[in-house]
Amino acid sequence: MAITVTTGVVTPMISFAPAAHAQYNIGQSRTIAIPAGVNFPVRYEKDKVIVSRGETIPLTLEIANDIIDRNRNVLIPAGTEVVGQIEPVYFDGRFSTDRNDRNNVRGARFVARELVYASGRRQTINANSQTVTKIEKISKNDSSQILTDAAIGAGAATAISLITGNRRVEILEPLGGAAAGALTSILLRKKEAEVFVIRPEQDLRLTLSSNLNVELLRY
Repeated sequence: MAITVTTGVVTPMISFAPAAHAQYNIGQSRTIAIPAGVNFPVRYEKDKVIVSRGETIPLTLEIANDIIDRNRNVLIPAGTEVVGQIEPVYFDGRFSTDRNDRNNVRGARFVARELVYASGRRQTINANSQTVTKIEKISKNDSSQILTDAAIGAGAATAISLITGNRRVEILEPLGGAAAGALTSILLRKKEAEVFVIRPEQDLRLTLSSNLNVELLRY
């Protein structure tokens, strides 16, 4: 028997084998394994997330559509939170929070750590988005349209504020005093801020790196 998973109203159908072949009674739960490689659409409250090169920031997304099987059973409800972080991807393959290794940064990606269901139940998940590699530059004369409806990491916010003079930049997380001081001294010598601009709906679609076991209760 094959099970089909779909991640939205108009999405590809994905077939895979159930974790076990057995008969289940009404009211009994069973475990279904969603296999590695399955994609989950996500959403975020802002249109963009902006981070500086080498910056790591915590981020919570939401599953955009019900994840269902071919029998319309909901495996993961829309609105389920996905807790993780945006982190740098390095040319040599390392993943780190090293703020001093900016020249080796190839891009940024979201790494999912945990699902949080509406009931409050938490479940570990091993998934990540594609790597965003395009660097965008913001200068003093920038129109700042890129900042519209954007959530910005502290490192990127500091860079943008110093270079553009815009002091009302929304910051995702505070930057520690020592780190802020070191970053400021560097940025004062620059005329442009180099950032990664991540657009959640198109850039942060998640791909499972390993099987995800979910419980389905038959009513």
